[in-house]
Amino acid sequence: MEGEEDRRMKKITIGVCALEKKASSAPMFQILERLQAFGEFEIVHFGDKVILEEPVERWPICKCLIAFYSTGYPLQKAEAYAALRKPFLVNALGQQHLLHDRTKVYERLKMYEVPIPRYALVNRQFPNQDLDYLVEEEDFVEVHGNRFWKPFVEKPVDGDDHSIMIYYPSSAGGGMKELFRKIGNRSSKFHPEVRRVRREGSYIYEEFMPTGGTDVKVYTVGPEYAHAEARKSPVVDGVVMRNPDGKEVRYPVLLTPAEKQIAREVCLAFSQGVCGFDLLRCEGRSYVCDVNGWSFVKNSHKYYDDAACVLRKMFLDAIAPHISSAIPPTLPWMVNEPVQPSEGLTHQSRSIIGASGQSEELRCVIAIIRHGDRTPKQKVKLKVTEEKLLNLMLQYNGGRPRAETKLKSAVQLQDLLDATRTLVRRNRPGRGSDSEAEEFEHAEKLRQVKAVLEEGGHFSGIYRKVQLKPLKWVKVSKENGEEVERPTEALMVLKYGGVLTHAGRKQAEELGRYFRYHMYPGEGTGLLRLHSTYRHDLKIYSSDEGRVQMSAAAFAKGLLDLEGELTPILVSLVSKDSSMLDGLENASIEIKEAKVKLNEIITSGAKADQNSKAPEKPWMVDGAGVTSNASELLPKLFELTKKVTEQVRLLAKDEDEELAERSSFDVVTPYDQAKALGKTNIDANQIAAGLPCGNEGFLLMFARWRKLERDLYNERKGRYDITQIPDVYDSCKYDLLHNAHLNLEGLDELFKVAQLLADGVIPNEYGINPRQKLAIGSKIARRLLGKILIDLRNTREEAINVAELKTNQSSNSVVSSHGKDDANQHYKAHSKIDNTRRASFTSDKSMDQEDDDDGEIKYRLDPKYANVKTPRRHVRTRLYFTSESHIHSLMNVLRYCNLDESLQGEPSLFKNIALERLYRTKELDYMSYIVLRLFENTEVALEDPKRFRLEMTFSRGADLSPLEKRNDSEAASFHQEHTLPIMGPERLQEVGSCLTLEMMEKMIRPFAMPAEDFPPSIPHGFSGYFSKSAAVLERLANLWPFHKHGNNTNNGNKVEKPKEHRQPLQEYY
Repeated sequence: MEGEEDRRMKKITIGVCALEKKASSAPMFQILERLQAFGEFEIVHFGDKVILEEPVERWPICKCLIAFYSTGYPLQKAEAYAALRKPFLVNALGQQHLLHDRTKVYERLKMYEVPIPRYALVNRQFPNQDLDYLVEEEDFVEVHGNRFWKPFVEKPVDGDDHSIMIYYPSSAGGGMKELFRKIGNRSSKFHPEVRRVRREGSYIYEEFMPTGGTDVKVYTVGPEYAHAEARKSPVVDGVVMRNPDGKEVRYPVLLTPAEKQIAREVCLAFSQGVCGFDLLRCEGRSYVCDVNGWSFVKNSHKYYDDAACVLRKMFLDAIAPHISSAIPPTLPWMVNEPVQPSEGLTHQSRSIIGASGQSEELRCVIAIIRHGDRTPKQKVKLKVTEEKLLNLMLQYNGGRPRAETKLKSAVQLQDLLDATRTLVRRNRPGRGSDSEAEEFEHAEKLRQVKAVLEEGGHFSGIYRKVQLKPLKWVKVSKENGEEVERPTEALMVLKYGGVLTHAGRKQAEELGRYFRYHMYPGEGTGLLRLHSTYRHDLKIYSSDEGRVQMSAAAFAKGLLDLEGELTPILVSLVSKDSSMLDGLENASIEIKEAKVKLNEIITSGAKADQNSKAPEKPWMVDGAGVTSNASELLPKLFELTKKVTEQVRLLAKDEDEELAERSSFDVVTPYDQAKALGKTNIDANQIAAGLPCGNEGFLLMFARWRKLERDLYNERKGRYDITQIPDVYDSCKYDLLHNAHLNLEGLDELFKVAQLLADGVIPNEYGINPRQKLAIGSKIARRLLGKILIDLRNTREEAINVAELKTNQSSNSVVSSHGKDDANQHYKAHSKIDNTRRASFTSDKSMDQEDDDDGEIKYRLDPKYANVKTPRRHVRTRLYFTSESHIHSLMNVLRYCNLDESLQGEPSLFKNIALERLYRTKELDYMSYIVLRLFENTEVALEDPKRFRLEMTFSRGADLSPLEKRNDSEAASFHQEHTLPIMGPERLQEVGSCLTLEMMEKMIRPFAMPAEDFPPSIPHGFSGYFSKSAAVLERLANLWPFHKHGNNTNNGNKVEKPKEHRQPLQEYY
């Protein structure tokens, strides 16, 4: 009897066969200490001397073995020990060899149908080996016929080589970002000059997965337990976020059920009980991109508790199944988690326009923002008959004589430049006959094309575009007698300019910083704290235009206090949506009609009646804002434009002669787009030399002004083109801001005249009266309005879910512990910790299974593991960067929506004072914005419409005149940095008013794209993803297969794919 009791009381030995640096780490110490506290185990540390020097026959004998590889670890020696002693292995040893080869890792994951990024292998036998199956072009690589467009990822096959590269497309500025193991506070470095892939070794190429700037690290302890933590991705700016103790900041996040299946499958695939792997969440799906092997969470006492409990059960089930593995009601150790101090980040007692004393919390910030300061947009049109240009068109359109060709890439544009240089070398004709004048104009335009391509500053990457469209054809006979068509004339359209300037980048970054400090109640660091703890759901969208994309990236840099170049920020954080934020095609007919009517009003002097009484609501009349003497100002505008053009022509003359004398074979320094996109300062040397600011030379500056002069007034027909007025105003403002040092006479006066006219033209281009503005605005902004309503609805539903969850929890005596630990549901242990975890999983699921209509990536803080006082507090931010047309269109719908027939009798969203303010706002300038903030009054009943209140503000942007007098500091900024300040926000509602979300939806819904018309979203967590294979689901339901028999012949080193198990998966999830 006593022998039986001694046998039961004998402790199970757990051998720790790992190098001391790993075996003595803080997480290992904490977990082993907890295991010992149960009183059932004896921990034996092998130590480095034994592992490295002693033969395996002299190693300590143990029943269970913790053994894992790290640098310098003799893995084969450990395998020999396991074969000799046959202990129970937490992590199989043979499979650890797979982790050193990324190709084998991906092959194993594919075998288990774990989702991974699309990839291809380049395998070299020796450095710089030429491979027929590898093709590299400017913006893609092709491996065995599989094309990977930039951005793509390049990983060494060697799993121990952590030098991973990301190559960026020329459309975003090009360059490469190198990721590496953390060195101090850096984890990556951007190399703008590197465009070509490495060739000295074997590499995996895979698709870049945009994850919203966040990486997720998953830690398993057995197949039934997974803990996830999120951190700022190193691909954003490479700066490691650290806490005051110097540890990298990571926060626990909830896994979806599908991600838990992935975690289980990874654990089983590699037979690694304790295993870490990297998860990428992209477009509603999750992918495994790396498997690390043995990994523990750092600095989480709750995780240490869970890991010890799960490991204990694993050991007891394998070695002593007669001993109950139920977790005792009171754990045999006491560790107090440090409590995070109260933050009060999103709570505000008073909003800037809300009723005093209301208890409100900010739930959502939606901002629609115009891009920053840019260079004037330019276009050159010319008909070409030259053989070289026609052949180039055929070369890039597949030889189709009637097909249009677009040239965008550097290779294509270099071919065009070479052809243009050859043509420009020809002798220039004089200006005698009409035909000679036409030839002279044609030669001038060719030289302009050449100058644009050589300077490159306004024509690179996302800014460049050349179209060649066939106009005439002839039939020619081939050698075999077959007749084919061949183009004889084509229209070349060159678009350039419209580039975000150094001032525009600075404006965007400053505005992002302003938002960080002022749009989110609380201290200035409140948003950063909220964002870093995954309670801030940020998504940034941009139109397809380069200036808009770079404005969005610069804004994000200021908002999130990021460092480094814009290209990685752009690729990581900004999503393009041209269908929502680009284009005027839907309203092109109505816009054309408005311009025709506006032309009549301006040129006929229809508003010149000085005796007419000013209307009570001046914004309601046709052509509101058009100056009464507009028709009289047009001739003055034209004469002043001619005066400025002539001065620029003289400045360009010397430069033109210098270019003509230069040999066409002279080496032209290639334009470095990455450096230009990252440029934040003015080129002081260029300005000191009396040259134009930026990369625009005098030749291109003259071409810009000459085109304005010609297009503004047709002297032969005696007709003005009022659509050119905004372009004249744009060029005036640009040169006053950036080229004031050229001292162009009459430019100040021209600006004043152009501004008077533009103040009437610009607002009326999108409708000459409120009803037409509403009709045009609803067509242009229909999709954007629909997306805004989806954002607001999803925010409300999430807030209601949280409120209901709190109500349920307050009435439930069971305290939630950890929603992700499904393992205890299988263990069926009726302990306190089991019950609370099952209860909390239900709560987490209600939060985690949110099916937003936008199908965006979601990160949710895990409330059981987070050291924050308000883990379920959440703010959604949606930023939409676009152009002037969409800002005007959206504003017109917001202020005139009540004029629609379906809303007769409803008041306007804005009161007359706001409508008057908007009427006086003639221009929504660079970085103008509209902001909608949604607040929740938590003291109001859930069903009360007043629980959710909207607050709307707007800013006129950089609406100051370059001629305005300013204080000393503003003057210094203007002259030294060429930057105009951005005006602060203005209210669109009266103080004390309450615009409910319900009313907003009612007023906007008639003009918004219905949610069902948006592309179908991917349900968050892609539940059912594995349904394609029933065997996979059955295999996932299998328990740890090599735990069952501690003395199996393979010692866990060789694990076959798990046998089918018919127990339903729902029991565990």
